[in-house]
Amino acid sequence: MRFINKIQCPQDLKKLKTTELNALAAEVREFLVSSISKTGGHLSSNLGVVDLTVALHYCLNSPTDKILWDVGHQCYTHKILTGRMEGFKTLRQKGGMSGFIKSSESVHDAFDVGHSSRSLSAAFGMAVSRDLQGESHNIVAVAGDGAITSGLALEALNNIGRSDTNMLVVLNDNQMSISENVGAMSKHLKYLRTTPSYINAKKDVRNILKNTPFVGDFSEKFIHQAKTRLKYLLLSGVLFEELGFKYYGPVDGHNLGKLVDILQNVKRVKGPVLLHVVTQKGKGYGPAEGASFKFHGIAPFDVKTGKTLKVDESQAYTDIFSGKILKLRESNDKIVAITAAMPTGTGLCKFKRRFPKHFFDVGIAESHAVTFAAGLAKTGLRPVVAIYSTFLQRAYDQILHDVCLQNLPVVFVLDRAGAVPADGETHQGAYDISFLSHMPNMTIMSPRNGQELETMLDFAFNHNGPVAIRYPKDVPSNLYGDRCASIDLGRWEVLEEGKGIAILSIGSMIDVASSLREKLVEAGHEPKLINARFAKPIDKDLIATLEGFEYIFTLEENVACGGFGEIIASKVRHFKKPIRLHNFALPDAFLPQGTREEILRDAGLDAESITKKALEMLENGC
Repeated sequence: MRFINKIQCPQDLKKLKTTELNALAAEVREFLVSSISKTGGHLSSNLGVVDLTVALHYCLNSPTDKILWDVGHQCYTHKILTGRMEGFKTLRQKGGMSGFIKSSESVHDAFDVGHSSRSLSAAFGMAVSRDLQGESHNIVAVAGDGAITSGLALEALNNIGRSDTNMLVVLNDNQMSISENVGAMSKHLKYLRTTPSYINAKKDVRNILKNTPFVGDFSEKFIHQAKTRLKYLLLSGVLFEELGFKYYGPVDGHNLGKLVDILQNVKRVKGPVLLHVVTQKGKGYGPAEGASFKFHGIAPFDVKTGKTLKVDESQAYTDIFSGKILKLRESNDKIVAITAAMPTGTGLCKFKRRFPKHFFDVGIAESHAVTFAAGLAKTGLRPVVAIYSTFLQRAYDQILHDVCLQNLPVVFVLDRAGAVPADGETHQGAYDISFLSHMPNMTIMSPRNGQELETMLDFAFNHNGPVAIRYPKDVPSNLYGDRCASIDLGRWEVLEEGKGIAILSIGSMIDVASSLREKLVEAGHEPKLINARFAKPIDKDLIATLEGFEYIFTLEENVACGGFGEIIASKVRHFKKPIRLHNFALPDAFLPQGTREEILRDAGLDAESITKKALEMLENGC
């Protein structure tokens, strides 16, 4: 490749002529498709911002100038232009290059991010800090049209717009987040993109003003006032201007020449500026242009056909939930379903098609989703809120204050709980038992197989209070098949009777727990195996029967701090005879990227590590 191999840092980019930038962008796209076809990763979002990223680095001086990428899964071109092309061989693999922005990886990564809608607040903080320290470099936040609908982003817009801080917000408008965007903001942006009278009138006024002999500050003020009047004349509302931003756009995000020209100009404009750039997800690669959701996060694929090379044949809890919630809704017209910009990822697409009036995608707005559900539940409906475990963290206060305080019957379905592969620290679903278990009125469940998930959902929609059901992506292939005892509040299931040693497994750890029991039996022990289906409330009656046992081993795919094991420890410490309890859980640390198996092995949560540790404890009497 003629140009891409010459770029080791953003300064190398500036050696190119502007007429050569399109050739570089084409090479970047070719490299991205080729590389991600081998490793998997986020493709469509990255293809969409190639031109924008090239233009930003061409016009700015990173790392002195700060570019903050929202979410970060559109940062691949940024990584190429900042000397990390070689790292794509290990993209999203253990010990390899992150698929997100990571400041420990490069001085050009200004702010770590993996969740949506943070760039504006962080960039504003950096801009204010710059001003207080008497510096003058550029601060740019790049946010998508999905991300900017989040409450956090809207709070930031409100705060930035009332300041006089020099800061540029680049709105990357591709009409998508992961799924298609929803809501009033999306409609407003679509109006801006597609109103010919507005776009043509802007061109006419620009041409008139261009030939008008004004000078100095009066010229800039006159142009701005003329644009403002034009927008009031042609639009029903000028949202960004009213919020205090100088608005420029919409701009074709794939016209590199125009992007460079306008960025060179707007970076000099004083005060908060919003540049509206229209891009296409998957740009330059046909299969991704036609199926941007599929290529949002794609496994290794064939470049010619776009088909994934290996089909995942494992049974997914998401699919089981998808089928079960349909059946429940067919027999209960009070059920409504809510998700936050992820109807496909959470398994609600079929529900959406079958019951469109009872399905609500609120966009990237998890906090709103929860309080919205509380309002529905308060007036007699039975909402289910399907959100990945890692994203439910964003709605902590709403769960506690708006749902649990009033003991409202909201069902929370937490997909991707536990160790989540590839995406790294920001996406691990390792904390939900800990942050939900101390909330009064909350019930927390975790299934060990697909049938148990279905039974738990039956229970949840008949329970008069909030229920959270957590599960990973894949269903364990446990030794106990699909047998499932009936579910009563707080009652556990004894899978194997025993004495002296009790193994308490919750949810996804059943395979490891079964293997542990088998090895202990081979070593001459007779452990009792318990499927602890409820993390809260716990089965106090069954716990009481363990008094007199010598050992309890708890197994959970959650951090130890505040998790299931600590809940059990708080109960057994009241036993008259001391009992040795060891909690096998995820560590008090952020978990790096890798496969689920690698993450669990490094945490000592694989069958071999747990068995070795348990046998050592039994042999040494500790």
